[in-house]
Amino acid sequence: MDFSQINFLAVLVAAVASFILGAIWYSAIFGKAWQKELGFTDEYLQEANMAVIFGTSFVLMLIMSFGISMLISHAGATIDVTQGAMHGFLIGIMFVGMSMGINYLYQRRSIKLWLIDAGYQITFLTIQGAIIGAWH
Repeated sequence: MDFSQINFLAVLVAAVASFILGAIWYSAIFGKAWQKELGFTDEYLQEANMAVIFGTSFVLMLIMSFGISMLISHAGATIDVTQGAMHGFLIGIMFVGMSMGINYLYQRRSIKLWLIDAGYQITFLTIQGAIIGAWH
């Protein structure tokens, strides 16, 4: 596999953007609704090892960003910000969102929770694709 087409700075920036979006998404925008759908109390959330959760989340976002970059690099065409965003959006909705939907059905989770969680994934993958496409 040839990694010469990968812009590693774009991969890093895309992962950081996803992480920042998650902080805003799960606090200011949907934090209380997400917490309610899962039945999480403030006390329960405070018991978590946030360094492990945030650190691991960032590594996983970095891997996803790298994956989008690999797919865009193998597209065989010139990709710009719009096409990159479309790649990320399609990956988000067609694969990640639908996969989450299948799991949420079997776990009997609410559609509201799926919309919050899948919406975040689709949005951040779209942003990652746009960033990587812009720097491709």
